[in-house]
Amino acid sequence: MLVFVFNKHGKSLMPCKPSKARKLLKQNKAKIVSYQPFTIQLRYGTSGYTQEVNVSADTGARHVGIAGTSEDNILFKGEVELRQDTSSNLTSRRTLRRNRRYRKTRYRKPRHKYKTKRYYCTKKDRWVKKKIVPAFRNKEGWLPPSIQSRIDNTFRWIDKFCSLLPNPKLHLEVGKFDVQKMMNPEINGIEYQQGDAYGYHDTRYYVFARDNYICQVCKKKNKILQTHHIIYESHGGSHRADNLITVCTDCHTDKNHKPGHIFWDWMQNGKKLPTYKETAFMNIIRKRIFAKYPDARITYGSETTVRRKALEIDKTHYNDAVAITGIGDI
Repeated sequence: MLVFVFNKHGKSLMPCKPSKARKLLKQNKAKIVSYQPFTIQLRYGTSGYTQEVNVSADTGARHVGIAGTSEDNILFKGEVELRQDTSSNLTSRRTLRRNRRYRKTRYRKPRHKYKTKRYYCTKKDRWVKKKIVPAFRNKEGWLPPSIQSRIDNTFRWIDKFCSLLPNPKLHLEVGKFDVQKMMNPEINGIEYQQGDAYGYHDTRYYVFARDNYICQVCKKKNKILQTHHIIYESHGGSHRADNLITVCTDCHTDKNHKPGHIFWDWMQNGKKLPTYKETAFMNIIRKRIFAKYPDARITYGSETTVRRKALEIDKTHYNDAVAITGIGDI
């Protein structure tokens, strides 16, 4: 990876080799501006010669590949790992705050100023005040913190590398997924509005019918059936049908949940149903990319695969980012 360079006025120049940056720092002709990524700033004037530079990003729900190229040369390439623990951290913080209310601690002023509304309570036979909590989720563009964190982190690194290179052309890969088409390839028309459990009493009976009223652990019929969460709700699992499985009362016991028993072994090695959280995230970030980077060149995975195979490089996020730039040879 090359070293990014700023001129003495703070404008970005073409990056240099680490050996040259080491000599400039040793001769006191440059100073260190940043360590992540490593960037120096010159102390003397330069001509400001630049080349055509391309910056690309292979966006994803867990990893983001970023690369920069210029005249068939790779200036940098790397991979950013997005945080996946935002939801669990918020849950832990909420638990700690609730526990703190029952301890004798110092008084803390409210963080938000809530509005109050007076109404007549017939039960207490008097006028009382009710606190109105602002509806944050009704704001336009609001997203859950777990999704907003990953989107902000993705945009931060894209903007970071674009600011380190002179006049870069931005290339971004996005994904567009039809989740219902992935679950049912034959779906069409009004079926998009009906959902999986349409025509059933509730989701529980739909799961029974989907599994043919067979216990997925012992594979036996004609038993008392229950629904079980594949990913527990305490670990971020949902109550959707794709997170439920059919089990019988003989297999779904407290004893079988312990290590070494039939249900524990099946949960560790059994068949897991597909989840579509990442596809939903890719549909969300695609719209945000269109709004934030209207001048960027947008590509899709089908185009990137052909370019990467033509360059004869391995399948990684940062190699995909290299192929997105449209480089003809390395």
